[in-house]
Amino acid sequence: MHVATQSRITDRTVNIAELAREHYALVYRFCVRRVGADLAADVAQETFLTAQRAKPAFRGTSEVTTWLVGIAFNECRRALRKQRREPPSIEFDSAVTPSAEAALVDRHTLSQAMNRLSREHREVVVLHELDGFTYEEAAKVIGVPVGTVKSRLHHAFVQLRRSLDGGAA
Repeated sequence: MHVATQSRITDRTVNIAELAREHYALVYRFCVRRVGADLAADVAQETFLTAQRAKPAFRGTSEVTTWLVGIAFNECRRALRKQRREPPSIEFDSAVTPSAEAALVDRHTLSQAMNRLSREHREVVVLHELDGFTYEEAAKVIGVPVGTVKSRLHHAFVQLRRSLDGGAA
């Protein structure tokens, strides 16, 4: 499905309504994590409007989803700046059974540790670990070199380990 959509974009005859139908759920979930549920629908809609305006510039060097998420990333940042808000706190689902819960890090503790990360470190952890993007895709989304993504992930994990180990190095 991505290949067919990508060729339509490179031909510059893409139907933005079709793109929205195929990718709205992904973009919306991405936005919810970054701006909260109250702004996510507006930001997702703005993402597709921006994609409509930007489609002539799309060169097909990345997947359509990576391109759209990159636009959504920028729209989320713009919305937070405009609203003068910080990104919402990271919360983890608690749908794990009590016996499995004992084997995992306390979700509240993990949420607190994630929320103590810098914005740049938290963003690469969310993109790579929660959203499932590769290093290369995450780099394209946030507009930095792949090495920067890897470095930020490394430093984020070091900080998370310290935080979860009670501050020990």
